[in-house]
Order: sequence, then structure tokens, then C-alpha cells
Amino acid sequence: MGPMPQQDSAEPRLQVVEIFASIQGESSFAGLPCSFVRLAGCDLRCRWCDTAWAWSPSAGRSMGIPQVLEELSVAGLPLVELTGGEPLQQQGALPLLEAMLDQGYRVLLETSGANDVGPVPAGVHIILDLKAPGSGQVHRMHWDNLAALPASAEIKIVLADRADYDWALAIMERHQLPERWPVLLSPISPGLPAQDLAAWMVADRTAARLQLQLHKHIWPPELRGV
Repeated sequence: MGPMPQQDSAEPRLQVVEIFASIQGESSFAGLPCSFVRLAGCDLRCRWCDTAWAWSPSAGRSMGIPQVLEELSVAGLPLVELTGGEPLQQQGALPLLEAMLDQGYRVLLETSGANDVGPVPAGVHIILDLKAPGSGQVHRMHWDNLAALPASAEIKIVLADRADYDWALAIMERHQLPERWPVLLSPISPGLPAQDLAAWMVADRTAARLQLQLHKHIWPPELRGV
């Protein structure tokens, strides 16, 4: 990695809930060692959210970008992910992503479909989470994101039940999602048995990948920092 940038009084500050190194549990990068930066604040209220403790915009600690980069350098992993909460709700998220790229990291961004991804720096791998009706937040989706999303991105849809799956199939067909990006279908747990989703996908020859949260199979589901 390149030299750490010097602290500048004009540097944006971010409210950071946690920074940790673990195994990437989701996306097409699942299974790879990865450092995570979790930012505070989210104004969505998905009913199955497993990080509600990061909803508050004042959660965690205030950090400058050089501090974040310094903590990432300690882990020394080439893959990093910016997540939340909803990271794009913080103004400092975009310059942090730029700084990560400048340091030579492979940068992932986990974001809901409720925020404009147009300003995200080129080179960042976007994992866009489309909210199905079962989340209670489908009305918050910013559908113009599908015009701004680069071909290098991927789309994740978390499903609560068969109705969510049918909705996902309709959205995939309407917007030709599988022809444009990899699509990951993820069952809530507990809630939708993975074997049910697998059976539906096989029966329908669904052009998507079934995704499980790998980290929850390695560590206790309630454990933080993994």
C-alpha cells in the first residue's frame, strides 16, 4: 500500500461503528479475507436487519480518513469493504472510497438501492441491495440507480418468503437484471429456509446465485466484528 496521507483540517470526518478484519461472508467475493469499515447511520428500517445497532448516525466514533486508512493498514488485507448502516448517507463516504482506491485496495461498497450510486468513484465494486416487499422498504428504492450502475457491479436481493421471490423474478425480467449484472438471492435466516429457495431456483432455472451469509455459519449469528 502507498504512504499514509497526512491529516488535513479540511479532511471530512466519518462516524465509524467498527473496523475489523474477517472473511467476506456475502457477494461474489464470499470466502476471501477482507477488512470492513462499518459506518453509522441508516434511515431505512428493514424488518430483517441484522445491524440495527448501527442505525443511529451518532453510533461509534468520529474518525478522519487518515485514521481509517491507518487501521486498515494494520490488517494488511488487499480487499476492503465499506458498509453500514448505509454508508452513502455520510458525506465522507465518497472521499474515503477514493482514498482506499488511492492506497491500492480492491474496494467493495455494500449499499442499499435507496441512495444515488452515480457519484461513487469508478473502480469501486458496488454491491447494490434491492429491497423486496418483505423488507417493508421497497418504496424507498431509487430505481434510477439501475441506469447509473456500472457493469462491474452486482445486485443482491434479500428474500423473506415466496412472495418476495416472485417479486424478484418479475423485477429481474422487467429490468433484464441477469443480462446486466450478477444477481444474488439471499434468504433471511431464520425465516426462509435455504432449501426452499434452492428448490424454487432449480425448478425455475433462475438466472441468479443463491447466497448464504457465510460468516453466520462460521461464527454465532449475533457476534459483532466478524
